[in-house]
Amino acid sequence: MSSRNLLVGPFNRVEGDLEIRLEVADGKVSAAFANSPLYRGFEPMLLGKAPIDALTITPRICGICSISQSAAAAAALGSAAGRPPAPQGALATALLHAIENVCDHLTHFNLFFMADFARPSYAGRDWHPRALERFTAMQGSAVRQAVEARAQLLHIVGLLGGKWPHTLAIQAGGVTRAPTARDKVRFASTLAAFRRYLETVVFGAPVEAFAELATAEAISSWPTGDAGLFMEIAADLELCKLGRGPDRYLSYGAYPLAEERSFGPGVWAGGRTAALSTEDIREDLSHAWMLGEERHPANGQTVPDEEMRETAYSWCKAPRLAGQTMETGAFARQVIDGHPAAVELAKLGSSVLSRVAGRLLEIARTQILMENWVKSVTPEASFMSDVPVPENGTGKGLVEAARGALGHWVHIENGRIAGYQIIAPTTWNFSPRDSAGHPGPVEAALVGAPVGEGEDTPLSVQHIVRSFDPCMVCTVH
Repeated sequence: MSSRNLLVGPFNRVEGDLEIRLEVADGKVSAAFANSPLYRGFEPMLLGKAPIDALTITPRICGICSISQSAAAAAALGSAAGRPPAPQGALATALLHAIENVCDHLTHFNLFFMADFARPSYAGRDWHPRALERFTAMQGSAVRQAVEARAQLLHIVGLLGGKWPHTLAIQAGGVTRAPTARDKVRFASTLAAFRRYLETVVFGAPVEAFAELATAEAISSWPTGDAGLFMEIAADLELCKLGRGPDRYLSYGAYPLAEERSFGPGVWAGGRTAALSTEDIREDLSHAWMLGEERHPANGQTVPDEEMRETAYSWCKAPRLAGQTMETGAFARQVIDGHPAAVELAKLGSSVLSRVAGRLLEIARTQILMENWVKSVTPEASFMSDVPVPENGTGKGLVEAARGALGHWVHIENGRIAGYQIIAPTTWNFSPRDSAGHPGPVEAALVGAPVGEGEDTPLSVQHIVRSFDPCMVCTVH
């Protein structure tokens, strides 16, 4: 029986620093330990600040998902005030947020994930010449098309949010700029152009045709566009068998409007969806370089362990729901929202294939949502309500970033922030072990990954890690 240890990292094409220690036995990963090696300290930074400062500071956590952080911070302040945003303000926030998430999915697919299949290691596969032409880093035709399409779509954020990233347009009461009738026309025109890109390049068919796929087989056998090329590669490499996580999913529900969230909230385990109780969330610190005890984020603390004790191996805390690990992300959202193909894929077991399929499904479904939202924009309505932040209070802001469930918890005393805790999607997915020794979702997904003789950075490991689309700067904020 041969065994060895590998330290893989830092990973390229990943936002932030990531190292993973692998224990390898008989050509397969037998255990994995994910380390977020960069501590940043945004939570302590917020202490003592005016609550409204969270709207300026938290978007700086990340340049990829800054609108997600804005939306979560605004929702937390609104929750503390006990008042909802103006309905049209909520609609505008949803549009801004959805554009960022779709752009994130597009970037991940074209620039971060698919580039691995252009590697020389895959030379000789029938699909490799096409992957090489489409997805070679910095040169592939798909990369150039995606960057241009993304830039055009973000024009809506410029019109409505003033800038991207780090817009200050999203507030507890809505958005700071009411779009005009002319803006509405421009939004619709931009979305129509983006639809043409999706239908010509990504799906090679109407968006609705992909969004309405009803079975796992229909998804995995999709034949056209870059989505079809991925499915061909996935079938050849059996990506449906690679990277099985805990098969438990969490979503706070995406894009809260006046009536409901556009993608529903909940948890999925054991083949069914159940209601989510956020009161069951705890952050375990047993393997994190943090001091303190397991707590709910509403009264959590962030106190770095400067001595970095040897029993810990990451700056990332270990969030658990009722003591269990949970996977979060686009695939989790689609499963919990009840999309039939996503549910069928989930019942087969999570995988590299399912996570990427979830993003592709979400791109298609969100395009349709955005078009309908723009039709509902009412320029003459109010886009901002008066939501005064209380001198004392607590609130939570639960949203869905591209990578999954993002929560902000704020505690206000005497007009100042007395406590602020954030659990980012990658904190859930890339958490270390807890006090019971249970590995985090990506640690569990890596077990069984094949490692070839002489591989120091195994391709299988890279596919699995990137299928979760880690953002490590958000992880340890």
